[in-house]
Amino acid sequence: MKNNTSLSGSRRLCKTLTLKMTLFAVISSCLITGCDSFTDVGLPASQLTAPAVFEDKATANAAMVDIYSKIRDNGLLTGSLSGLSSQLGLYADELTLYGGEVNFYNNALLPSGNEVGELWNSSYNQIYAANAVIEGVGNSVSLTAIDSDQLKGEALFVRALLHFYLMNSFGDIPYITTTDYEQNRVVHRMPENEVYALIKADLEQAIALLPEDYISPERVRPNKWTAEALLARVNLYTEAWDEAANAASAVLNQSGLYVWEEDLDKVFLKESTTTLWQLMPSQAGDNTQEAATFSFVSGPPPLSALSNTLMDAFATDDQRKAHWTTVVTDGTDVWYHASKYKAITNTGSSVEYSIVFRLAEQYLIRAEARAKQGDLIGAKEDLNKIRHTVGLSDTDATSAAGIIDAVLAERRLEFFTEFGHRFFDLKRTGRLDAVLSPQKAGWDSTDRNFPLPESELLLNPNLEPQNDGY
Repeated sequence: MKNNTSLSGSRRLCKTLTLKMTLFAVISSCLITGCDSFTDVGLPASQLTAPAVFEDKATANAAMVDIYSKIRDNGLLTGSLSGLSSQLGLYADELTLYGGEVNFYNNALLPSGNEVGELWNSSYNQIYAANAVIEGVGNSVSLTAIDSDQLKGEALFVRALLHFYLMNSFGDIPYITTTDYEQNRVVHRMPENEVYALIKADLEQAIALLPEDYISPERVRPNKWTAEALLARVNLYTEAWDEAANAASAVLNQSGLYVWEEDLDKVFLKESTTTLWQLMPSQAGDNTQEAATFSFVSGPPPLSALSNTLMDAFATDDQRKAHWTTVVTDGTDVWYHASKYKAITNTGSSVEYSIVFRLAEQYLIRAEARAKQGDLIGAKEDLNKIRHTVGLSDTDATSAAGIIDAVLAERRLEFFTEFGHRFFDLKRTGRLDAVLSPQKAGWDSTDRNFPLPESELLLNPNLEPQNDGY
């Protein structure tokens, strides 16, 4: 059955968007503790329709917080089994499957499959909600300029972020910037260069609007530097080397906000000083979905384990293997699981949030960009910053090509099971076939893109043609 909040079903969502609330104190509590949905607050005698939501700071903030809860629980960036951290780990070469859904692991996705339909529909639902915030604060006559800029900047960042992941997963996609159903139901797909241009435009506007400091002490609301970090990544992916290095430097220069962490066991704690942006759990005392997704206590693993090829890539002295993976054995066989996040159960007070952006990426973005520009000394300095922290000596790479290979190898070991970095790195550098064909019997070069959901093509033929290979 089609999700009624998909791109083509946005009209129903537009007609029914309401805010249910009791007292201001209840709304404030939701903002602090991270309610699952701003529509889950108790309903008084009257309802506030969507335009009225954005005439009050508390309810407008609650609308934005609700988007983050949706991102946490569904779609591309959820830490559950259905999110990219798990699915692209299986799709590429980070995880080995032992039980459960096989289509991602076998590179056998179908246009009619629920997997791609859920990723597509959830993401465009979240984009629709971001557009509702942009339009709502733009039409508000009561919000202050500071509050309006904050909310619009956050929503623009979210819109850019989700389109970035959609495009890198599905290839050419429509870029949705309105809640107008009549426009959205007939949209066309856009080539990647045009989508990237719109992503950059949204991020540049977000950077201009968002404050430098966080409005939340737990870094669950993005600031200017969060948007700058995504812009650095976008510039890296589009091979705008100078802009990538400059954007990464802009983030790394914020030494008052971000302090490098030498203790690997503290990197993924909610108070980590290297975190740029993270998603808060739904309930007080809960922790990340990632911990439950990847952990197991006995073998053989019920779902998946880190692949032998990944584990073999760790050097003997690499402390990430000891601190970020856990060995499980039945006395004969040995398996490893990711243990970046360690708190599986409710801990009374949450100790880990799901980190979406962290400082290490900016060093590796700048290292790669610098190497591409010929600044080999600067590139090696950034690369060695990561290596020294994990117990490794300076890289022995001397040429630009050698340094770039070393950076990509470092990214593989630094970002495993984090939102598909490995797959996207292989894709953007043209290495997918060379790396995955020898390892995966089901791999085909057309698997670089997911299939478009068949249900969406039926509802909007303008999205055709289907991606190659499907």
